[in-house]
Amino acid sequence: MTFSSKLIEKAVEAFASLPGIGRKTALRLVLHLLKQDKTTTEHFSNALSAMREGIRECDTCHNLSDTAQCNICADPRRDRTLVCVVENVRDLMAIEDTSQYHGLYHILGGIISPIEGIGPNDLNIETLTRRAQLGEIREAIMAISPTIEGETTIYYLTKKLDPLGILVSTIARGVSFGGDLEYADELTLGRSIVARSAYKTS
Repeated sequence: MTFSSKLIEKAVEAFASLPGIGRKTALRLVLHLLKQDKTTTEHFSNALSAMREGIRECDTCHNLSDTAQCNICADPRRDRTLVCVVENVRDLMAIEDTSQYHGLYHILGGIISPIEGIGPNDLNIETLTRRAQLGEIREAIMAISPTIEGETTIYYLTKKLDPLGILVSTIARGVSFGGDLEYADELTLGRSIVARSAYKTS
């Protein structure tokens, strides 16, 4: 792909570095922005800069937030005895889109994977344990992708939470084994949350 402008080439390369966007799509986006008035383009770039500078992790659940506590953790209407444990922010958003769950969340930041060198200390497990020790949590729902690594993570978390008297449950297997939660349709995912079952380590 040949460019008549180095500035356009750099902009295309920037867009093409995003996941799922090839160079042709990146070029279309750049040309679209060039057709807009200057204030629109400035608003776009300012929004990205503000997001990058202002976004932080929620101190409680590790969700993305503008403040020390995300809007989910701060919502008094949420059931504070329920905590849904997920791998990442995308999974949290997928569950929220079902409108079937009204408790709190905890984002692990991944799953235990010895092959990739990811152990328990690399995840947000210690903060989950501290939340559990406060005594408010009654049930921890493991909404983790049903893979071998996911099952290993659930088993490890169950061993940590069982002694604290917390019921550990898993979402119903309407989500296929080996699949990713973020790609499950809302109806299947919603039903999986509602039809969760207690997790047995034996």
